[in-house]
Amino acid sequence: MFLLNPNDHHRNYPDEHSQEIMRKTIAWFEKRGKRKIKQDDHAHTWYGEFLEFIKDEKIFATLLTPSDYGQDENYRWDTWRNCEFNEILAFYGLAYWYTWQVSILGLGPIWMSENEVLKAKAARLLQEGAVFAFGLSEREHGADIYSTEMNLAPQPDGSYLANGEKYYIGNANAAPMVSTFGKMAGTDEYAFFVADYRQDKYELIKNVTASQNYVGQYRLKDYPIAEDEVLSMGQAAWDAALNTVNVGKYNLGWASIGICTHAFYEALNHAANRRLYNMFVTDFPHVRQMFTDAYARLVAMKLFTLRAADYMRAASQDDRRYLLYNPMVKMKVTTQGEQVINLLWDVIAAKGFERDTYFEMAARDIRALPKLEGTVHVNIALIVKFMPNYFFNPADYPELPRQDQPRNDDFLFNQGATRGLSQIRFHDYSKAYDSYDLPNINIFEEQIAIFKEFLAAATPDEAQRQDIDFLLALGELFALVVYGQLILENARIYKIDEALIDQIFDFMVRDFSKFALQLYSKPSSTTAQMDYCQKMIRKPAVDEGRYQQVWREHVYALKDLYEMNP
Repeated sequence: MFLLNPNDHHRNYPDEHSQEIMRKTIAWFEKRGKRKIKQDDHAHTWYGEFLEFIKDEKIFATLLTPSDYGQDENYRWDTWRNCEFNEILAFYGLAYWYTWQVSILGLGPIWMSENEVLKAKAARLLQEGAVFAFGLSEREHGADIYSTEMNLAPQPDGSYLANGEKYYIGNANAAPMVSTFGKMAGTDEYAFFVADYRQDKYELIKNVTASQNYVGQYRLKDYPIAEDEVLSMGQAAWDAALNTVNVGKYNLGWASIGICTHAFYEALNHAANRRLYNMFVTDFPHVRQMFTDAYARLVAMKLFTLRAADYMRAASQDDRRYLLYNPMVKMKVTTQGEQVINLLWDVIAAKGFERDTYFEMAARDIRALPKLEGTVHVNIALIVKFMPNYFFNPADYPELPRQDQPRNDDFLFNQGATRGLSQIRFHDYSKAYDSYDLPNINIFEEQIAIFKEFLAAATPDEAQRQDIDFLLALGELFALVVYGQLILENARIYKIDEALIDQIFDFMVRDFSKFALQLYSKPSSTTAQMDYCQKMIRKPAVDEGRYQQVWREHVYALKDLYEMNP
């Protein structure tokens, strides 16, 4: 079974300890039960008991400590393994995922630094059950790190005094190492250093959100920083900030997948067991369509995100393709998650507001993920930089198999400079599409061909390239091509039923048509561009037999398969 099912959790882990971590985590949540999780959510209760479990089992320590600093062979930063843990945490509640996520971000600048003293300290604190925090954003500047006002002032004895505020910082109330980004006083030289929430000069102002999480605003006022508490300076600090976000934002896709999977089970169980007008809700044709569409989108989300992990793990100075796929996970998978929840919500309607359902949390929390670690708009603006090389300048790469080996992902913390994105090249996307001969994939290929011709023959002019609104619509079309490519690569690896693959491309054809119409409607679209957009608008291939097979064998087959322990 491709989707996570806590009642039947069997994954091909390369080692027993990894399997044990996942099973113990599932067991902890199931023992706690849905009623208690919902009570804690409504009361905004800090998840101290969860962190005690993490501490006792040394789970963050095992999963987030690179091999060189670990206690035994089980300790490694293994993205393939971390994907599973991401999904499980979000499956039970975004708050539990969030404290893990911001610990990953907080650890990024530490593991990327050359400060061995602080690395050893981080490894020790992980053993002790600590969480970590990433002090990057500020209230006035958001994630505009060019404008950071946090500063370090050098002192005669070689130490520094830190002054400034950070805002929207998860775990700011509990992290003994808060990786904090700023500038050297009076200069434009960047710096990363660590602060400790327990110190007198660390003022925790408030929790800026109403949730179980503590998303803090903190102020440092003449906070003393010893020389060995500086992580990095100059270009190295800048690179650590961007590379950490590149690594960390990938996890948001897994949060969406986990939330949607749990919500899907709950919605299907409710609809399939509820009778209206002398028939079950799942007997209504429009309901079947919405469930099938939601399921196809959810499977596509997981296929793409798993495949992106392969490219993360295979990355090197000569292969940075993941820098396209990661922001795709951030912007595309999280917005697809919103669509999945919307489809399910249209089925269960008022039930989705009830306080004792998981869905009530899911409908709220799914909205957050496209808005964290850079908005969708920021990430679309990033990916369009890759578009010329992607379409018109492919490179030869060996075929990449699934990267599930039990090894440390060394390169993620040794990436170096963040420049040169426009020089990154990609393998030929057409190979993935040509490996299948299915009706909707063939239609989608025709849409891609027209889009490529659009780029070559009706190339956006300089004014359009500066028009963010125009670029966003263009970027959505490009994103769909990349999305489909990795879905197909992974569908073969995971041996996904061809009927389901064609059903996935049913919605892909429709989405491509939708974004083509949006591009057509932009104020600056030229006559030639509008003609191409009209040609991109296509109807997916109708196949009632395929659709019924997917409904029967994949969607409705999940009925009553999982329900959380009350």
